[in-house]
Amino acid sequence: MYGIIANGLLIPFLGTALGASCVFLMKKELNTAIQRALTGFAAGVMVAASVWSLILPAIEQSKHLGKLSFVPAVTGFCLGMVFLLFLDMVTPHMHMNNTIEGPKNNLQKTTMIVLAVTLHNIPEGMAVGVVYAGWASGNSQITRAGALALALGIAIQNFPEGAIISMPLKAQGMSRAKACLMGIVSGIVEPIAGLVTLMLTGLVVPILPYLLGFAAGAMIYVVIEELIPEMSEGEHSNVGTLLFMIGFCVMLALDSALG
Repeated sequence: MYGIIANGLLIPFLGTALGASCVFLMKKELNTAIQRALTGFAAGVMVAASVWSLILPAIEQSKHLGKLSFVPAVTGFCLGMVFLLFLDMVTPHMHMNNTIEGPKNNLQKTTMIVLAVTLHNIPEGMAVGVVYAGWASGNSQITRAGALALALGIAIQNFPEGAIISMPLKAQGMSRAKACLMGIVSGIVEPIAGLVTLMLTGLVVPILPYLLGFAAGAMIYVVIEELIPEMSEGEHSNVGTLLFMIGFCVMLALDSALG
């Protein structure tokens, strides 16, 4: 079990690391079509995971509340959305096409992108930690497949994020190795946040419905604010929409067949 959990916590980080390593293979930015496809697929997986792996289990675990069983899920969901909104207000608003609201200096922009990605990775790491904590505690409503699919969805989303950190740094004269390292460092907070959440399992399990809702709110915020705009931007955006459908169906199939 511990090996499964460790691998699950590392999957999102590996997505960032692989994206950052693109600096060794590509001279320019990540291909737009590939970026839209990855973004659409991740969005589909994360929406489905938010419903089947987070919200529905939160409601199921609160059945003892009767007609108010939705309250923990709704409360946590709103808190997750508000928390990510707060992060966007106190940090620069990052977009995957390497644009960012803030100072015009390129080095300052890149520094802010690193900061924005790093801070946004913390709640994502916590979300994976919460799901695996629930699964490890023997909760029948949380499946291993659901936890894995959520981790994979976040990893796919993290891939272009790693690339948009390392590539601009290389363009500014930094060595490929150092630029890649900067991208990797931005993602290391995810397994750390997930591990801390797991270490607090004793505190997490009693309020698990609220935390599952919180994780769902954080995931949906990322989908609405970052992924959907990116996959729909410009002309010929059908690839993002089609991959959203595929990602949603893949997650649904995994959670139903392997749960």
